[in-house]
Amino acid sequence: MAKFEKMLVALFICAIVPNIMLVCANFSKSMYLTWGVQHASILGEDLNLVLDQTSGSAAQTKRSFLFGSIEMLIKLVPGNSAGTVTAYYLSSTGSQHDEIDFEFLGNITGQPYIVNTNIFTEGKGNREQQFYLWFDPTTDFHNYTIHWNPTQIVWYVDSLPIRVFLNYENDGIAYPNKQGMRTHISLWNADEWATRGGLVKTDWSNAPFRAKFHHFRARACKWNGSVSINQCASNVHANWWTSSIYKQLSYAQKSQINWVKKNYMIYDYCTDTKRFNGQIPPECSKPQL
Repeated sequence: MAKFEKMLVALFICAIVPNIMLVCANFSKSMYLTWGVQHASILGEDLNLVLDQTSGSAAQTKRSFLFGSIEMLIKLVPGNSAGTVTAYYLSSTGSQHDEIDFEFLGNITGQPYIVNTNIFTEGKGNREQQFYLWFDPTTDFHNYTIHWNPTQIVWYVDSLPIRVFLNYENDGIAYPNKQGMRTHISLWNADEWATRGGLVKTDWSNAPFRAKFHHFRARACKWNGSVSINQCASNVHANWWTSSIYKQLSYAQKSQINWVKKNYMIYDYCTDTKRFNGQIPPECSKPQL
């Protein structure tokens, strides 16, 4: 299909399906800076965040979503990034908030970044899974996607699934399906915990630290209040994320996620019996794929 024809199809979808938001726009139309505005920037398809001793920086989307696919290309802080955290996450607000996280924990030069994933439901988190990456995330842009539907949440890196969180709400396990969430991006100093548990501090002689973001896309259901809870979850053609192919990973995707876990997972809360005093969270005893 020609590029012009693809644009027409996208515009047609946006026009006929009012509750669906296919963000055909760029960063400048979809997001705004929330702090550190003095040294961060948004220009068209590009967003640049900066951290120095005066401040980090952050941005968020202008609207909230409930279900869909959120993606962007990220190029992380190069060199000695120890103590810094680049965060890309979905979150609602309040003490009972829901949240789905990608956090990239910096490290000293030559040591790998750690990708920290987490999920909060009704204000409760502590569901971390951590991974090394199989490439250098500072030399080029890579795709990081959160796919979220009524059945499961999947974290993707360059189209490879690295983690799944399934909906076991019928078994009394909370699932994020009743609160709209905005997309947030931030770069900040967290040297009290980010690198080797806080043993390695931020070296400010390397500042300013810069993370770059490109090509933000949200193919997602617009949050319009409580009416969206049923509207965005209904199994209709417009809600493409509810179709059967997205209700579980394919056989090939299961093989991919098992490869990632075998070779690159470095922490899984479900196996940390000491942390939970032997009382592993209930979803950990359920099938994970």
